[in-house]
Amino acid sequence: MTTADGEELLRVTGLTLAPVGGGLPVLREATLTLASGRVLGVVGRSGSGKSSLALSLLGHVRPGLERRSGAVRVAGLDPFDRSGARRLRGRVVSFMGQDPAACLNPALRIGEQVAEAVRLRSPGLSDVAGQVRSLLSSVRLPVDRAFLRRRPHQVSGGQAQRVALAAALAGSPRLLVLDEPTGSLDTVLAHQMRELLTELVRDGDRAAVLVSHDPGWVAALADEVIRLQDGRITASGPARTVLAAGPRALAPAGRADAEAPRAVAGENRGELRVCDLSAAHGRRVVLHGVSLTVPAGTCTAVVGPSGSGKTTLARCLVGLHRAARGTAGWRDGPGGPSAASGRGRAVQLVAQDSRGALNPRESVRTALTRPLTGLRGMPAEQATAEAGRMLALVGLAPAMLSRRPGELSGGERQRVNLARALAGAPRVLVCDEITSALDPEIGAGVLDLLTSLRRTLGLTVVLVTHDLAEAARYADRVVVLDGGRVVESGPPGRVFARPRHPVTRELVGCSRVSPARGPV
Repeated sequence: MTTADGEELLRVTGLTLAPVGGGLPVLREATLTLASGRVLGVVGRSGSGKSSLALSLLGHVRPGLERRSGAVRVAGLDPFDRSGARRLRGRVVSFMGQDPAACLNPALRIGEQVAEAVRLRSPGLSDVAGQVRSLLSSVRLPVDRAFLRRRPHQVSGGQAQRVALAAALAGSPRLLVLDEPTGSLDTVLAHQMRELLTELVRDGDRAAVLVSHDPGWVAALADEVIRLQDGRITASGPARTVLAAGPRALAPAGRADAEAPRAVAGENRGELRVCDLSAAHGRRVVLHGVSLTVPAGTCTAVVGPSGSGKTTLARCLVGLHRAARGTAGWRDGPGGPSAASGRGRAVQLVAQDSRGALNPRESVRTALTRPLTGLRGMPAEQATAEAGRMLALVGLAPAMLSRRPGELSGGERQRVNLARALAGAPRVLVCDEITSALDPEIGAGVLDLLTSLRRTLGLTVVLVTHDLAEAARYADRVVVLDGGRVVESGPPGRVFARPRHPVTRELVGCSRVSPARGPV
């Protein structure tokens, strides 16, 4: 790694980004420099402008925003200039976002995706296939023909993340822009990805801009850190100095003050019941005889390595994936009727892919009022007022109703998804990695909100997460999946303090935040 007086690679001067047609800027007079071989960490709450700053380094501005003033130069070239952008993107500067699914073309096979990036960034290279295998191996992915022929929806979220990283590394870019690159990974893969990225960034004179909610990783990797708040750079300097003086937003999320509701002895208000559930993707079986029961008003966390079947289980619970065998659904009280998953109000999903879950052409108002008018039969005027209340519940201003998904940050989109699920008045909320795109404080606030809803509404929660500390603090019970099977289950205090299965022990061992001791 070069010294601080190395060649200047990046300069941002007075950059302001704001909504088209007026409104408060999302980035205000940002100024920074970065030399070759250096790592710049960018921290701040969700919606503070981190992703907008990261995208601007490639000359991108989110839909609905415009550059009002300022300049960006990467290796002396202007990414906002068409000629400069062609010479920079992928060749000098490469980007990996927090949403790997959005980085991959759903119509192309994995091998074709990486090969396309290689051809674009290394024209004239004779052995493209060899370079594809080398890139995939470097990010610890298989290189056999079967894997190369898979499409993005046929790989796990962690595998998609690493495919996106392999494509980003094609052409050996001098500047890597990483926006929450480990946000959606389980503890084992996140640990491996952090080690991998640390090696890649520290090797040679490559520079990196790292946007992350993980203060420990930022402190370990970044030479300098800037903090954003309401679009302004409020602090900059050495990593340890800036992070040490930071707000609680950068501390690990804590449990809500109030205890989560427990099932009352002798009371049976219903339950989510999964019996001998098996599911497949094509000919590949991904769930094998999964059974579990989640009583009304309680929270069960589902954890496991990437590819273990967590998301497939979540989709089966809401009726988005057909089970090959077994059943899953809500049952009212003793001997009460069962409600089909994904039909009506009983079970609602908050998906991990916040961008893909929302129609990019529809406003937030439309997304929220549809379940209010369709499922709950509200008049349009009442539905609009209720939509504003739903936004307030998840910490967003009613002014967000007029925006479209492309005008929101990743964290804001996820909270809109949560509000939309709540608008259907569900009995069960299936949350698939809902805090992976949120900063710790906002993530804790969302989970505190779910705890409150469990208490006041008797809402039942299935929390699919890779964050073991989150599972320990908010769940009554933990289910560990591996290879599509339940390998361990029980109260979080027992499972995490005395793990019995090797997979559980590995997850706990790689967790950056020691899981809090839950009820035994």
